[in-house]
Amino acid sequence: MSGRPPGRPPPVGPARGGTAAAHPRLAAAERVVGLLPWAVGAAAGVLALGPALGSGFVLSYDMVAVPDPPLSEVTLGGGGGFPRAVPSDAVLGAVGLLLPGDLAQALLLMAVFTLAGAGAGRIVPAGPASGAGLAGRAAARVAAAVFYVWNPFVAERLLLGQWAMLLGYAGLPWVVAAAVRTAAAARPLGVRGVVRVVPALLPAAAGGFSAMVLSALVGLPAAVLGAREPRRALAAGGAMAAAIAVLSLPWLVPALGSGARADPSAVDLFAPRADTPFGAVGSLLSLGGIWNGYAVPRWYDLPVPAACRLTLSLAAVAGWVRLVRRGEAGGFGVGLSASAACGLLIALAGVTEPGRDALAALIALWPGFGPLRDGHLYVAPLALLQSAGVGGAVLWACTTGAGSEPAARPSRERAGVLVGLGLALLPFVLLPGLLWGAAGRLVAVEYPHEWHRVQRLVNGDPRPGRVLVLPWSAYRGLDWRADGRRVVVLDPATKLFERRAVWNDDLRVDTGGGVRIAEGEDAAARRVERLHAADPGAARYIGALGDLGIRYILVERRAAEGLSGADAETALGPLAGDNRFSSALGGVGTVHDGDRLLLLELPDHHVAPVDDGLTVLEASAWFVTVGAIIGSLAVSGSSLVSRRTGPPPRCGIAEGARHVIKIVAACAIGAALAGGLAFVGTTIATETSSSVEPVNQSLYNYGDR
Repeated sequence: MSGRPPGRPPPVGPARGGTAAAHPRLAAAERVVGLLPWAVGAAAGVLALGPALGSGFVLSYDMVAVPDPPLSEVTLGGGGGFPRAVPSDAVLGAVGLLLPGDLAQALLLMAVFTLAGAGAGRIVPAGPASGAGLAGRAAARVAAAVFYVWNPFVAERLLLGQWAMLLGYAGLPWVVAAAVRTAAAARPLGVRGVVRVVPALLPAAAGGFSAMVLSALVGLPAAVLGAREPRRALAAGGAMAAAIAVLSLPWLVPALGSGARADPSAVDLFAPRADTPFGAVGSLLSLGGIWNGYAVPRWYDLPVPAACRLTLSLAAVAGWVRLVRRGEAGGFGVGLSASAACGLLIALAGVTEPGRDALAALIALWPGFGPLRDGHLYVAPLALLQSAGVGGAVLWACTTGAGSEPAARPSRERAGVLVGLGLALLPFVLLPGLLWGAAGRLVAVEYPHEWHRVQRLVNGDPRPGRVLVLPWSAYRGLDWRADGRRVVVLDPATKLFERRAVWNDDLRVDTGGGVRIAEGEDAAARRVERLHAADPGAARYIGALGDLGIRYILVERRAAEGLSGADAETALGPLAGDNRFSSALGGVGTVHDGDRLLLLELPDHHVAPVDDGLTVLEASAWFVTVGAIIGSLAVSGSSLVSRRTGPPPRCGIAEGARHVIKIVAACAIGAALAGGLAFVGTTIATETSSSVEPVNQSLYNYGDR
């Protein structure tokens, strides 16, 4: 009697004792199948980004890239304040040392789609033992890759500009594979165990705290629950936790010393919302439900596509359940199920009043619970589960059961491949609002020449001192698009300079009944805010700014000229009511006075010395993290961890070079495939309207509920 579980198809592949080397054509075909998810991810990235990959920078809410991105102690986490953009700004600055700033941004955005597609395709249990033929296994991987990169979660987070978090999302499949590999290793704990995990966490390490939180949510359960005995589970979980801790040090150390706090009253502002006709719960199951109405793609709330997306999501969950029940989930079935369930529960907590009260109480108890406010973030593991379920459904459609007639197997295989191709195309049909720069909402724009000049003036000054950015509002509506539409984005001046910028990090959210404000985390910003409210007069204003270490005041004229009354007093302080924004502050020098920007400089004797450099502890944290990354790459020989679950393979520079060649080839193939479909995106882009954007105003809100 066979030891195979009932219903499990017999293995298909070379005869016992045969190897892939004995069948060179089969081996080459297997390599092509392995390369397909890379190409699919790259092609999806080209289709999604479209005009955003042109010359210039793509700006959208939190997505800010600047010319000559700075790489300084401030971008590494110095200067105080919560390190929300650490180390992502430093990564962008480091890549910017080798490439122009706009090309560096485009490369990182493409990395999101390419790594996500490749990872999702690789964790599908589509080996020869699955019972499916080569074409069926390829179709399963392609369908899973497309689902993972083309869904509401990716679309909404991309429109919100959270590219750094999406890097962590792209790394989740690799984290799962590394966790399983660690749990199956002979010695999960110790230096080797940590080194085994570090490469898979690199995308999250580059993304920062939100990306690493997602990796912990996925990686820890996969490592612990993927082991066969308690001691091994503790060892694997310890290795994963140690790797996460080491790679989190660049943002964790400054965060613990920042004194930042989270606003518990803002829980309801960031709770999931219904962006489909099926309520908040149905939206979350469909991987939507983001709190910000401005981040919803076009045509997203149409009833028929929304119903189809929900049906596809539920079918994907059913496909996953089948994989787990048949023991085909590759060792991570229980762990990923636990991660997805936990993430969904966190998201659902924000939907109910008792859940929001509980979250507010936790945040009031300890600010470290602040990230739980954004519940939609935690459906990311569910997206990975559903993508694997889609791949499993394709494998089921392709599988030739033990009782099937041999003559019927090819026809069933062909039918399964057609199912896979249909499932691969379905996300594009059901979510057209992501096509070609999110239907024209994401485009590349050029910075006006004044911005380059002011950047050079400030960065060329060796004297210490901070930059105060006015008007006192975080988000701007920039008139830089060729079609006249405004680009709503976090003020680029906050990231333009090598020195620290002081800006209003409060978040303004339009609730329909008025604008509510979630208090920011920067203590220096709160002092400036109180200073504006007190209206101390020009002389005391300059003195107070100097006490904060502020040397420059940057005023963006286009935003300031539209203000009046109380808004002007709050946003400009003593500069309100002065058409030139400079004569009100006697003794302040004018460094640049242009049509768009005004740069003022405080006298030297007013500027108090401040140290915005890295502390010894923060510098040590970077030393440990970078050392761990270099050491792990030297041992593993590549940037990502294999899906195999045995002892670590011996590979070195040659193997790493092959990985690089595969990635470059995949990007080229993906670009070629996407070029044939570009005309579809061009048509969509010409039909866009600005109805999804906020009205033209000087002080833009961060979101709309």
